[in-house]
Amino acid sequence: MTTDQSRARRQTMVDTQLKTVGVTDAAVLAAFADTPREPFLPPALVSLAYADAAHDVAPGRHLLAPLALALLLSHADVKPGARVLLVGSATGYSAAILARLGAQVTALESDASLIAMAQAAGIASVCGPLANGWAADAPFDLILFEGAIAAVPPAIAAQLAPNGQIAAVLRTAGVGRATVGTLGRDGQVQGRAFMEMAAPDLPGFAALREFAF
Repeated sequence: MTTDQSRARRQTMVDTQLKTVGVTDAAVLAAFADTPREPFLPPALVSLAYADAAHDVAPGRHLLAPLALALLLSHADVKPGARVLLVGSATGYSAAILARLGAQVTALESDASLIAMAQAAGIASVCGPLANGWAADAPFDLILFEGAIAAVPPAIAAQLAPNGQIAAVLRTAGVGRATVGTLGRDGQVQGRAFMEMAAPDLPGFAALREFAF
């Protein structure tokens, strides 16, 4: 695929998938239009890079669908200079989008093969257990989860800056809801679930009710 073909496919994705479902943030749209997705996918999936779907990048691991990521980032209103923790950064596509928005990104990943793929695509990741977050770079203005979760573990909750936000697909009773909000004293996300959204579970976060404060 040529550079021009990739650019055209990105613009088609923006025009037909993102704008038509309410993504209006100009900075978010520009970030998706400017960031190739092919380098972040295994070779067998490159032809599907701009499909409106989550993509498998390792056993049990996925990249969020472009629309899901765009909606979460739009509602989070990411500003240049924002400190962002990306939990389960996989091959680094979401980190690349955040960097285009001017965020200072800590891309946390536990899978060494995915970290190597991210590095090959130009994204530096930190390695560690996902549920522990990354205290060395805390506090964070935004913590974004690359997959559906049931709750936010206390270790990660403690790394959120005052008035910081959580962005995630929260799964309750089998239903995923895209949500951006702050954390209450009970450790639950206090914010409006703005859309039901299908997203693969982020392994290790699918049943974390025991972590709630």
